[in-house]
Formats: sequence, structure tokens, C-alpha cells
Amino acid sequence: PMVRSLTVASGDAEVAADCVQDAFMRAYARWRRVSRLEDPPGWIRHVAVNRMRDHFRKATRGRAAVERLDAQAVTTTPGPVPPSELGVLLAQLPPQQRIAAALFYVEDLDVHQVAQAMDLSDGAVKYHLHAARQTLRGALDEAPQ
Repeated sequence: PMVRSLTVASGDAEVAADCVQDAFMRAYARWRRVSRLEDPPGWIRHVAVNRMRDHFRKATRGRAAVERLDAQAVTTTPGPVPPSELGVLLAQLPPQQRIAAALFYVEDLDVHQVAQAMDLSDGAVKYHLHAARQTLRGALDEAPQ
């Protein structure tokens, strides 16, 4: 379930599987401490989400560097492709909204569990879920049927 929800959050099954695998490896290496926690799966989920955030940060920095280099070269780029699939719409959500929605809807966690996994307050998770729903609702209303 963690791989599935992080796949939705990241849009990439490989990245999601790598993040979850890394979280389990870290749990194994620290099992004496992790096993005594109140919620070991929650700890693993939290680590996996943090690894996903690290991935987003690294990808964002990489894109910014490429954009700076592209700005130096004179080229023409095609316009944006209109969203036609739900996956494309989800990929356009900010990372926090995408992660919150994936954990809530795909992994079927409650708001408190999502908050623990993302290291946020319950109210912040509710905000991210609401914002994601509003963005998706607006995009789906605009889409041709």
C-alpha cells in the first residue's frame, strides 16, 4: 500500500518503490529502536514520505538548473499540453497536496495518520486535501467532455 500511494504521489512507480525500500532498509538497520516505537509502520511511512520529499527537492533543483541553461540558448519550445488524464492532473499538484491526497485516498489513511507521515498538523493536512480537491475539481470542470 505504501508503494501504491507514493506512486500516486510521485507519478513514478520506480521512485515510489525506491523510497519505500530505503525506508524499510533504514528500519531494519535501526530495528531495536524502531520496534519499540508505538507505530513502527508509521515510522517507516514517515521515512518514505521524507525520501519522496528529498526526491522532489532534488528534481526541482535539477529542473531549475536546466531552465537556467536553456535560457542561455535560443530555442523554441512547444506550448503546454492540455491535461487529458487524471495522472497528468495529479502530477500538476504541488508535492504536499499530491502526497496528502495519495496517502489519504490510495493508502486509505485517516487525516491524523497522514499528518504523522508528513510531519504536519491535522489542520495542514486538511488544508492540503481541500486545496487538491479544489484544483482537481476546477481542472475537471474545464476539461472537454
